[in-house]
Parts: sequence; C-alpha cells; structure tokens
Amino acid sequence: MKSTELRKKDIVGLKTEIKELQRAHFGLRMQKATQQITNTATLRIARRDIARAKTILVEKQSADTSAT
Repeated sequence: MKSTELRKKDIVGLKTEIKELQRAHFGLRMQKATQQITNTATLRIARRDIARAKTILVEKQSADTSAT
C-alpha cells in the first residue's frame, strides 16, 4: 500500500488497516511454516507495509496532540 493512500485515512482507519495487515502477515508466516508460500518476498513487503502504516499513525497522533 502506498503512503499517499494511508495518509488519506484517519486515525481509526489506520488502526484497522494495521490490524488487517498484521492478520495478512500472520497468514503469510503460517504459509511459510507449512512450506505453501511460493513468493517469500511478500513477507518483506507485508512487514514494510505494517511499518509504513504505523509510522503514519504516529505522525497523525502527534499532530493531533500538538494542535490542541
């Protein structure tokens, strides 16, 4: 997911997106453990998507606290 798409979401939307990404990452890890995964690069992409979403979430939360 691109950062521009994530920046359009509000804080609640980002939190739900992070939960969905973490669920998808868990599924990929289980596929790797059972040797069902064909493209292992998707694990790295999923991890980076989670980190990107968390970073934007922290930026938005700090912007909200500094604005008040």
